[in-house]
Amino acid sequence: MKFTLQPKTIQTAVAKLKFRTQAFIDGEFCRSSSGKTYASINPANGKKITDISACEAADVERAVAVARKAFDDGRWSRMKPSDRKTVMLKFVERLEANAMEIALLDSLDAGKPIYDCVNIDIPDTIHCLHWHAELIDKLYERVAPCGPDSVAMIVREPIGVVGMILPWNFPAQMMAWKIGPALAAGNSIVLKPAKQTSLSALRIAELAAEAGLPVGVLNVVPGAGSVLGPALCRHMSVDMVAFTGSTSVGRDLLRYSSESNLKRVILELGGKNPQVVLADADLDLVAPHAVNSAFWNMGENCSSGSRLIVHRSVKDALVEKVIEQTKSWPVGDPLDPKTRVGPLIEPSHMETVLSYIKAGHKDGAKLILGGHRVLPKTGGNFVELTIFDEVKNSMTIAQEEIFGPVLSVIPVDSDEEAIAVANDTNYGLAASLHTRDLTKAHRYARAIRAGVVSVNCFSEGDLTTPFGGFKESGFFGRDKSSYAHEQYTELKTVWMQLG
Repeated sequence: MKFTLQPKTIQTAVAKLKFRTQAFIDGEFCRSSSGKTYASINPANGKKITDISACEAADVERAVAVARKAFDDGRWSRMKPSDRKTVMLKFVERLEANAMEIALLDSLDAGKPIYDCVNIDIPDTIHCLHWHAELIDKLYERVAPCGPDSVAMIVREPIGVVGMILPWNFPAQMMAWKIGPALAAGNSIVLKPAKQTSLSALRIAELAAEAGLPVGVLNVVPGAGSVLGPALCRHMSVDMVAFTGSTSVGRDLLRYSSESNLKRVILELGGKNPQVVLADADLDLVAPHAVNSAFWNMGENCSSGSRLIVHRSVKDALVEKVIEQTKSWPVGDPLDPKTRVGPLIEPSHMETVLSYIKAGHKDGAKLILGGHRVLPKTGGNFVELTIFDEVKNSMTIAQEEIFGPVLSVIPVDSDEEAIAVANDTNYGLAASLHTRDLTKAHRYARAIRAGVVSVNCFSEGDLTTPFGGFKESGFFGRDKSSYAHEQYTELKTVWMQLG
């Protein structure tokens, strides 16, 4: 995709946007059962974008019934794999044709810099769906070595009706991570986008229908997570729930599953991710990755490297380079293509982030950059890029996920201490390790307790690699890769005795 990112062009495109504001159930847009709505607020200026249907338990009930019927009659679940692939590739084409619209919706709804939406989020969204579509007719099943008198087939079947609960930080991209493998496997879906960011999900569902996805296979119910999450996860006709979000909500979903039909629950949760910098690291290489890891997407990223664990002998030199790098990360209007850091998602979250900054002061950390709300006259939820030095790993800002643009620099005196501090957290989602020593790179990457470890860079891998965490960062499953495809299926043995 190639777009001209000029402010005047962007504003013209925004003025032409038409918002989809109703639930998408059984192949059409419809009001919520109560007729109630809620306001979708632009976090960059505090103004209402539009009103969205506020779905309730009755709407979940209808959407699940529709998805169950679609699954059971086989309109998608028993479609020939190559035919499913054809439909999904047409879906990809519809997304490509409307990519700028989806990028603008996410920028407006989530406050994400348009530069990131156009160059990262939406291209990755499209690539994800394309990748899983191409995988559909390339996964082979197995025959067990059981002897000449029988045949044992080991097959995978779609699991059924999948409930999906999405976060607000990467609306379109997280939707693709979930629906890509689930649709490829032949499932039907009831999807709940984050209340704050429903616009792109509703438009994407419409594009899927335009591409020929059968009616009832993909349903979208916007509304409050406190209402719709329990309704989905307690529903006896939902076979699985896939969730990305906070660890506390993940615990609730596991409880709801135990209280109902023991449905499979896949959780991609929070992180307090370390960036480990050994004394021999190339600091000029480290600095831009450290800033990107900590501040990309305003730090509203579960894989954000919010703990910079660095050998004391190179700490001051690295901090100086990191501060210099932040100068190329301006905070401002997310629709300005020069902006790298937009607003936080909503006022309450901004206040939470500011409260963590106060906690850093209270605990004795040394504030060396930022630390305040900025651009208040815009009405937006903007916070400066913030760096604390001389942080102890026991401090609140080093232990709790802040989900904002706050970096904690933690000095250590040895490699062994660095790895111990990296692992001294309840989380285990992602980590970065910087060293020029190949042996240390291999040994310490394995020693760090995280689902994704990048060496001499900040990376979550690509679509061929699974994404998910250890400990309180995840449960059971992974996003991306063929492993994600498999988790939306049931494994079955078919044993045939020969005559």
